[in-house]
Amino acid sequence: MFTLIGAIILLLFGYIVYGKFVEKVFVVNDGTPTPAYTKTDNLDYVPMPAWKGWTIQLLNIAGLGPIYGAIAGALYGPVAMVWIVLGCIFAGAVHDYFAGMLSVRHGGAQFPALVQKYLGKVMRVFTDIVSVVLMVLVAAAFTAGPAAVISAKTGITFMLAIIIIFVYFLLAAILPINKIIGRIYPIFGAVLLITAGAVLISLLFSDIKVPELSFANMHPSELPVWPLLMVTISCGAISGFHSTQSPIISRTLKKETEGRKVFYGAMIGEGIIALIWCAAGMSFYGGTGELGSVIASVGAGGVVDQISVGLLGTIGGLLAVLSVIILPITTGDTSLRSARMIVLDFLGSRVKGNPKTIAVAATVAVTIPSFYLSTIDYQFLWRYVGMTNQMVATVMLWVATSYLLKEAKLHWISGLPALFMTAVVFTYLMVAPEGFGLEYNLGMTIGLSATVAVGLFYAYQIMRFNKLNVPALAKK
Repeated sequence: MFTLIGAIILLLFGYIVYGKFVEKVFVVNDGTPTPAYTKTDNLDYVPMPAWKGWTIQLLNIAGLGPIYGAIAGALYGPVAMVWIVLGCIFAGAVHDYFAGMLSVRHGGAQFPALVQKYLGKVMRVFTDIVSVVLMVLVAAAFTAGPAAVISAKTGITFMLAIIIIFVYFLLAAILPINKIIGRIYPIFGAVLLITAGAVLISLLFSDIKVPELSFANMHPSELPVWPLLMVTISCGAISGFHSTQSPIISRTLKKETEGRKVFYGAMIGEGIIALIWCAAGMSFYGGTGELGSVIASVGAGGVVDQISVGLLGTIGGLLAVLSVIILPITTGDTSLRSARMIVLDFLGSRVKGNPKTIAVAATVAVTIPSFYLSTIDYQFLWRYVGMTNQMVATVMLWVATSYLLKEAKLHWISGLPALFMTAVVFTYLMVAPEGFGLEYNLGMTIGLSATVAVGLFYAYQIMRFNKLNVPALAKK
């Protein structure tokens, strides 16, 4: 239990200390009007209070990620909590902060537009495609689960439940952000936080023994910690999906100093939620082997239900059902909203007509494939989402690093996490079944060799920008 409490304290300390440090490196300026005021359109660019922005951001980036991913990661034992803390403070929260604040600095630009500015047009095209595909896949993946629960609880057909959810998706993605999302997300956010808080309190005052710190690999199937854990627990540590969601809230920020609270702070909040569910998963059944058996039998959703009912009783069961329905839906609607924004940003002035009509058409265009995917056996596609997710996260960290290099600022705060995640993505791509499926040692050698090559290029860019920045600094 000391490990869990200590980990939560470290996350809060990370927000107060390291989050403030990152903000100082970025250099915020409340004298510069934000896009919420310079581009107000009563659709996406709408000024909102920081607390509401934080709540929406948390729900946008969270979904079921910090619950399901944390439960799956709990199979590795307490080392999973180490990854959540370090990944969240030094990688995930930094990633989210720069994704949001660079968007603010560039007029509410979407992630692919930032990629073009700092990494080039070729990478922009790749990122546009990958980002939209990821948004469509996420919306589809986070629909089937809630539809199944709604169908089971109400008696309506599975297909009708999916149709109802997608009708909501269309409305939430098309209407002004302060009409639906801005009004109901704070309520949904309360459900997410109350559930996690109640589970934490129950763990503290129950006889359940939460494992203490250990770096041993406790996975019942002996799957390697590196790099699988870093992909298994993405939301809660670092997730590329967040880079597509942060620009949504960047268009509602009233001033730049709110960025640390909204972007860095929401990631810390998600990390705390992930820690709680990770600890509950590895302790509720008495061990990781028992947890693995339950996951194989009833899935992560069943684990959430059993833990909630077991720790909180009937109320816990109700909260669990609400969480399993609400959380994925609140990720799906903003996924499609983000996909629509990315498509429109890419098309730019090439599409003529009424802006609202175009927005509706773009939303429908990205909703149709998502709706279709939600009706088929989607498991074979979902395996690729984790790898794609961390690939996008790596690109965003390199975007932040490029920006800091050009601005002659402390680039290592994003550069070192970017290099780490590059190693994760390369080695995972080599050894994972959905990648090349190579023998572990061979895959590690190739993946880490590729990372060294990227590291050398990074070192070259450091020297190049140092030479370019010396004359500019001398003039100042």
